[in-house]
Amino acid sequence: MRDLLLFFTLLIAFSAQAQKITLSATVQDNRSQEPLPFASVGIKGKSIGTITNLQGQFDFHFPAEFRNDILVISMLGYNDFEAPIWSLLDSKVTVIPMTLSTTVLKEVVVRDSLSGGEILQLAMARIEDNYPMDPFLLKGFYRDVKKVGGTYIALLEAAVEIYDENYSEPRNKAKLRERVKLLEVRKSVGYDNKFTSYFGQKNLLEDLLLHNNIRYRQIDTQTDLFTNTKREEDSYYNGHETFVLSNTEGFNLKMYINKTDYSISHLEFEISGDNAERKKNLVSKFVSYKKTIDFKRFNNKMYLNYISVTSHEKWYDAATDELQFETELVQNLLVNEIEPNTGSRISSTEKMRNYGLQYQDYPYNKPFWDSYNVIKETPVDRKVVEDLERVAPLDKQFENN
Repeated sequence: MRDLLLFFTLLIAFSAQAQKITLSATVQDNRSQEPLPFASVGIKGKSIGTITNLQGQFDFHFPAEFRNDILVISMLGYNDFEAPIWSLLDSKVTVIPMTLSTTVLKEVVVRDSLSGGEILQLAMARIEDNYPMDPFLLKGFYRDVKKVGGTYIALLEAAVEIYDENYSEPRNKAKLRERVKLLEVRKSVGYDNKFTSYFGQKNLLEDLLLHNNIRYRQIDTQTDLFTNTKREEDSYYNGHETFVLSNTEGFNLKMYINKTDYSISHLEFEISGDNAERKKNLVSKFVSYKKTIDFKRFNNKMYLNYISVTSHEKWYDAATDELQFETELVQNLLVNEIEPNTGSRISSTEKMRNYGLQYQDYPYNKPFWDSYNVIKETPVDRKVVEDLERVAPLDKQFENN
């Protein structure tokens, strides 16, 4: 009886695996043939999706029942690409061309007289109209990579569920409102490396979620911000005409705002400067920080699509003031499924702990990862793998950590 039960369990698992389809291709500009990174890939009217990597490539895993649905690819400044999934599979397409939206980009007629600051004020005032105000669940993929000098020393990836009540403004903007459940975690060796303490030992996924400026209202609404925010040439995104705003006073900020409902679709932020963090006998005197946040529309509400943060620090000897080494932390969170108006909640016993993910042990589940939507490997990632595999093959490291 035990053997029979095991047989049926394996049969069900195999059947579930077999019912998934994988579509792989490269998204590129139809004229220059340049790859288009961070293009959104999804299925029309469905809640699942992925994004392209730095080379414009993607592997999209989805249920076989969606074979006759429409694939949709969106990219800032481009017309949406739409095609039946079956036609792409049958033709074994490897390249998907995207066309610049020249109708909007070359528009000469001024349709309104709103300033950049006024548009930003409207966008901030309408967050609760444009973002979910009912409980929702996001399923996603998290990755962080740590680098010292020119060498990658550690990699961690996690499959997660993120539950949130709504996008109402929190009283404490430094306290995480979402509840996160870790489904699977895999990590390389390297967390006993002498350099890892210079990246901090806190929960980096929790820290990344707190960088969602829209969710946590971390956009300074002082008069100077609105005054210094300029309006650039309009663009096109997700099938909508879009305002483009920028601010270069002390930092670089660019925002893309829907012209119809003033929802914020995309945000890019970059800053660098002096720092004074101390670790042991070293001090970080310079830090640079770059962030991208992207939202996608589902059921007429805007949900997080992906968030990416890169932090770079230079560490000096506190006594001699000599540069010792540089550290870089790259974090990515990709949302690959949305469950709006959810009845599913993450209990206090299920949610992840607030200490470092590297200490939250999960056995390595290779079959799960083989069909999970992750950000596809790039040549840069292969350099990560090469550095990390100086110790042992990465699969072996995942199994043993």
